[in-house]
Amino acid sequence: MKIVLFSGGSACRSINIALSQSGAEVTRVVPAWDSGGSSKAIRERLGILSVGDIRQALMTMAHGEGCAGDVVKICNARLSSNLGHGDARNEFQFYCEGRHPLLERMDSGLRGAILNYLNTFASAAGSDFDFRHGSIGNFILTGACIAHNGDINTAIFVFRKLCGISGNVWPSSVDNDLVLSATLNDGRTLMPQDIITRMSAQDAKTAVARVDLAGASNRAPLVNSAVFEAIAQADLIAFGPGSVYTSLIPHLLVDGVIAALKQVDCPKVLIGNILQCRETLGSTLEDVLSAFDLHWHRGGGSSDMFSHVLANRVLFPFEKTVGDFPYLVDELPSTPSYELIRGEFEDAWNRGQHDGEAIAAHLLRIASVSKGSGYA
Repeated sequence: MKIVLFSGGSACRSINIALSQSGAEVTRVVPAWDSGGSSKAIRERLGILSVGDIRQALMTMAHGEGCAGDVVKICNARLSSNLGHGDARNEFQFYCEGRHPLLERMDSGLRGAILNYLNTFASAAGSDFDFRHGSIGNFILTGACIAHNGDINTAIFVFRKLCGISGNVWPSSVDNDLVLSATLNDGRTLMPQDIITRMSAQDAKTAVARVDLAGASNRAPLVNSAVFEAIAQADLIAFGPGSVYTSLIPHLLVDGVIAALKQVDCPKVLIGNILQCRETLGSTLEDVLSAFDLHWHRGGGSSDMFSHVLANRVLFPFEKTVGDFPYLVDELPSTPSYELIRGEFEDAWNRGQHDGEAIAAHLLRIASVSKGSGYA
């Protein structure tokens, strides 16, 4: 089964792993507009798209495929955050010079490629770059992108080969300058992505009305050709779980994504979140579905977007929280427009997170029935 997951970098980790372990051909489609974390410093210095979610998804794919060897361990490494500027650069040089034990024991060709990409990044970033808390995998992927004339798809292909990864991970757009903005119900605008994610409690109560995604001169971002091809070949396409307004819905704002989704004749599934978050505080799953519908129709979608909705059954007759956030309540009405599948989808060992095997089983079952019955 060819499964396409529209997601952020980490929220669907357990689902990705379970699908990969089942033998499904998985393609992750991730954001390219992250403006926080380790990606922020790279993006501001070099003007390339955000690589953090791409790298996280690639590492998840590697784990699911059972190829988490020395290369993946290096790519998962992160520099210390409590060092001075110079000390952090010295720690980075420890990797650049190939002195890390994992690098020393690699095949010379593999080690040489990694060191080449690290040194390419170091040269482009400059001597005053702040390496603190930086991801080695982000530096390698960025170096590969620079080495291949800014072509992120080629960089991802090379990165996958280095790690031995079979599954695909693509940004929905390869545009370098995308900025996400959110308009609240009182008309105010928050931007970029990390500001929306960290919105105040008062802004969360006001709630997001819509999001917009644009590059230089307010032009619409263009769909990555690799994503277009993945959609066309998919047996099932799923959105979620993840941050609704910053990781999931913005994919619909990439020019060409909605048109591609409309053309493909396969099930399209919304995987409802287990918990509310700052972006969806006070919302129900019905509100989330309405937000998808709003942006779907804005982009030219005519019929309903989803054929199936997976909803976690909340077992408490009162509001219950995990950390700062309550469970996302399912108040979806019965409707002929999609099949509602309710289940106990919360991981028994990780509160607030999905049981990846349970979700994967449902996705594969939906895809299998679809192929067997000529789903339309």
